[in-house]
Amino acid sequence: MSVETGNNVSIDRETGFVRELGLFDSVMITVGIMIGSGIFIVPADMARNIGSAGWLLVAWGVAAVLTIAAALSYGELASMMPRAGGVYVYLREAFSPILGFLFGWTLFTVIQTGTIAAVAVAFARFTGVLWPAIAEDRYLIAPIHLSSGYAISLSTGQLTAIIVIALLTWTNSRGVRYGKIVQNLFTTAKVAALIALILCGLIFSQHDAIAANFTNLWAPHDVTPITASFSALTAAGLFVAICVSQSGSLFAADSWHDITFASGEVRDPQRTVPRALAIGTVCVLALYLLANVAYLLVLPLNAIQHAPADRVATAMLQVLFPGWGAALMAIAIMVSTFGCINGLILAGPRVCYSMAQDGLFPKKAGELNAQHVPGWSLLIQGIWAAALVLPRTYNPQTHAYGSLYSNLLDYIISAALLFYVLTIAAVFRLRITRPDMSRPYRAVGYPIVPIVYIAGAAAILVCLFLFRPATTWPGLLIVAIGVPVYFLMRNSSHE
Repeated sequence: MSVETGNNVSIDRETGFVRELGLFDSVMITVGIMIGSGIFIVPADMARNIGSAGWLLVAWGVAAVLTIAAALSYGELASMMPRAGGVYVYLREAFSPILGFLFGWTLFTVIQTGTIAAVAVAFARFTGVLWPAIAEDRYLIAPIHLSSGYAISLSTGQLTAIIVIALLTWTNSRGVRYGKIVQNLFTTAKVAALIALILCGLIFSQHDAIAANFTNLWAPHDVTPITASFSALTAAGLFVAICVSQSGSLFAADSWHDITFASGEVRDPQRTVPRALAIGTVCVLALYLLANVAYLLVLPLNAIQHAPADRVATAMLQVLFPGWGAALMAIAIMVSTFGCINGLILAGPRVCYSMAQDGLFPKKAGELNAQHVPGWSLLIQGIWAAALVLPRTYNPQTHAYGSLYSNLLDYIISAALLFYVLTIAAVFRLRITRPDMSRPYRAVGYPIVPIVYIAGAAAILVCLFLFRPATTWPGLLIVAIGVPVYFLMRNSSHE
C-alpha cells in the first residue's frame, strides 16, 4: 500500500520507502552495476587459460547462458517477495534465517564492500593515466607493516578511491532520486562507450589478427597450464580451463541481481524487477560477447594473452589510435567504474537494512533517514568499504604490494556462486512448500532453465575447489565465521 504526497512521490505506508524506480531506472541499475572494469581486463587471463579464440568466445557464451538463466529464475522470487533485501529475504524465507544471514554477512564483509573498494581503486588507477600524481605508489603515508605479509598505507590513489566512495555514499544518502540520476547518467555514458569500442573493432579490424585468430579458431596454443600436468591442450583440460575461467567472466558479469536489494523502492516491483533482470542481463552479456569479438578482430590472441597489466581494451585502442589509446580507454573506464560504484553503493545497504529489521545487524541500520533511505546502513557500508582500501598485502620475495580486498574477492567468488545456486534452488523449494503463494511472474523455462544454471554452476564450483583450492576454500571460512556472529546477534536482539 502506498500514498501519494504533494510532491508526487509515492511512499510505501508499510516500510516508509519511496517507490521512485521505474523500469528504465531498474534496468540502468542492473546494467550499471554489471559493467565495471572487468570486461576490459579479464579476457587476458581467460585467453591464457583457454588458449584459442573460438573457445574463449564459448567461455563467454557459457557465462551468458548461466547468468541469463539465473536472472530468469530470480525473477520468480522477486515477484513473490518484492521487499528490500532481495537474496537475503529469499534465502531466509525458503530455507532458514541463518542461511539468509550468512549471505548478508558475506555480502557486507566482502562481496559488496570489497567490490566497491576494488572498483573505486580501479577508478583511481585509470584517473592516474590522465593525472600521474594519482598513483598507488605515491604515498601520503608510507606502508606501515603489520606483519611480514601485510601492511597499511595511504597513497594518492587510495585517497582518491576513498573520496569517490564518500562522495557517492553522501549522494545516495540524499535520497534514491539522486542516486538514480547519477546511475542513469553514467550507465548511459558507459554503454555508449562500450558500443563505441565494439564498433571500432568491427570497423577497423586488422587483417593479421583475423588471420591469426580465425584460421585455427579452435586450436589452443600458448596456454597457461591449470596445474603442472593439466592444461587446455587436452579435452578434459579444456573443459576445466573453461570452468576455471568462469571466475573471470562471471565476476565481470556479477552483481546482476542487485536490483532485487532495492525492490522496496521499485514501482510495481512484481513486474518491474523480473523484467529489469531479464533485459539488463541480456543486454550486458550481448555487449560482452561483442566486445570479445572486437578484441579478436584487432588483436592476435597472444597480444590479448600478454596485454600490459591485462588491459586488453587499452591495447586494442593503442593499435587503432596510437598515442591516444591509453587516454581514451582511461576516460571510458573512469565513467564505467564511477557508475558501477554508485549502483553498488545504492543497492547494498538495503540488505543491511533488512537484516537490522530482523535484529541481525546494528539497530540503527534498520532506520530510514528523512530522505526515506537507510542512511545509517549507507554510512556503515561506506566506512567499511573505505577501510578495505587501506590494507595492503606484501610479497617479501618481490617486495611488491598488493591489495587485501583483491585477495578477499578471489576467496569469495566460489562462496558467492554457492549462494546463487542455493537461491535458485529456492525456486524449487518454494514451489513445493508454498504452492499457493502469489507468483505474478513464473520462471521462464521452469524447471529446465533453473536446472541448467544449477548444473553449470555446480560443475564450475567442483573445478574451482579442485584446481584453485588456495583461492576457494578460504571463502568458506569467511562464510563460516558468520555462524557465531549470527547467534551472537540473535541472542543480543532477544535480550
